[in-house]
Amino acid sequence: MKKNQIYMIHGLDYKEMTKELLRESGLEEHLMQKRSFLKKDGKEDLDKFRIGIKPNLVSPSTADWGATTHPQIVAGIIEYLQECGYTNVVMLEGSWVGDKTEEAARVCGYLELSEKYQVPFLDMQKEKGVQTDCAGVLLNICKAALDVDFLINVPVLKGHCQTRITCALKNLKGLIPNSEKRRFHAMGLHKPIAHLNAGIRQDFIVTDNICGDLDFEDGGHPVEMNRILAGCDPVLMDAYVCQMMHYEAEDVPYLKMAEELNVGCADISKAQICFCRKMDVSETVFPKSRKVIEVEDLVEEVESCSACYGYLIPALNMLKEDGLLDQLPEKICIGQGFRGRTGELGIGHCTRKFRNYLDGCPPTENQIYEFLKKQILSGLH
Repeated sequence: MKKNQIYMIHGLDYKEMTKELLRESGLEEHLMQKRSFLKKDGKEDLDKFRIGIKPNLVSPSTADWGATTHPQIVAGIIEYLQECGYTNVVMLEGSWVGDKTEEAARVCGYLELSEKYQVPFLDMQKEKGVQTDCAGVLLNICKAALDVDFLINVPVLKGHCQTRITCALKNLKGLIPNSEKRRFHAMGLHKPIAHLNAGIRQDFIVTDNICGDLDFEDGGHPVEMNRILAGCDPVLMDAYVCQMMHYEAEDVPYLKMAEELNVGCADISKAQICFCRKMDVSETVFPKSRKVIEVEDLVEEVESCSACYGYLIPALNMLKEDGLLDQLPEKICIGQGFRGRTGELGIGHCTRKFRNYLDGCPPTENQIYEFLKKQILSGLH
C-alpha cells in the first residue's frame, strides 16, 4: 500500500474482513520494512519487534453503541500478526477522564481477547508519562506507547462534539495520562493533537467504520455502514473521513496543523481509494447529521474536557426531543476556564461557584438531562 492509498472493505464477518483487508493492503510488507529500518537496534528479530494495537475504548460501552472499536477487528489483526509469526504484540489504551479503562476493556471484550490470544492489554491510565519533545511542544506520553516499534491504530470513524470528527489523529489521545488529557483542553485541543502525532508516529491505520455515531464520541446513535478502512497516512485518512461526513478539512483545524508538522497530507484530491470487494461508490456517503451544531449555540464552553462536554451535548439533544430546549432560560457554562468564576448556570465541578450548577467530574448524560430539565421547569428559581 502506498502512502496516498486508502483501502476499504465491506461485509458482515468483521474478523475475516479485517484479515482480508490486511492482506490486500500489504501490512506484512510494512512490518518487514520497519524491521529492516530497526535492524541496527537489533529489532529485526520477530521476538524483539514489539507491535502495539491501539483501539478506541473511550468508555465502557459495547461496539454496537457506536463509540468503541469492534473487538472482532482487533481479533482479526492479532490472528493476522500471529499467522505471520509475530508474537510480541500488545494492546494499549486509556479511556477518557471519568471512566476506567479496565472497565471499558472488560465490557468491550478486550480482556477476553487478551486471554484468548495471550496478548497483554496495557492500561494507559496506570502508565507514567514521559515528557517528550513533539515538534517543539513538550507533551507527556505514556512510556508503553513510546516502547512500541510498530503502532497499529484502530480508531472508530465517528463524530465528536468539539472537533467535528474523530478518527486516526485524535485516537492517539488515549496514549497520554489523564492529567495530560485535561491539559490538552486547556491548550486548545487542536494544537496538542497535531503535535502528539508528531511525537507518536502511527505506522498503520485500521479504521472501524462499522457503526460509528456521527455526532457523539460516546455513541448512542450508531449509523450502520459495515465497512473497515486501512491506510498509513493518518492525516489523509482523517481528511477522507471529513469528506464522507460532509465537512471540509478546514472545519477540523488539527488536520492542517498536523500537515504542517509533516505528519501527513490533508489534500484529499491526492487520495487513491481502493476497494477490496465490489462496492457501489454511493455506499460510501454518510447521511448528513448536525445534532451537535444544532444545540452548541446554547453553550459557552471554555477548556472543557471531552467527557464533560461529550455528556452535555447528548443531554441537550434529549431536551430538544422533549420540546424543552428552547425554554432554557440561560446559556450553559462548562469547562476548566470557569474555575473560580461565578455565573448563573454551570455544568461540572469547575462551575461549583455558580448559583445553579451540577457537580461531577464529569456528571453523566442522564444527570445533566435531569438537572437541566429541572432548571427549565423551575425557571432557575
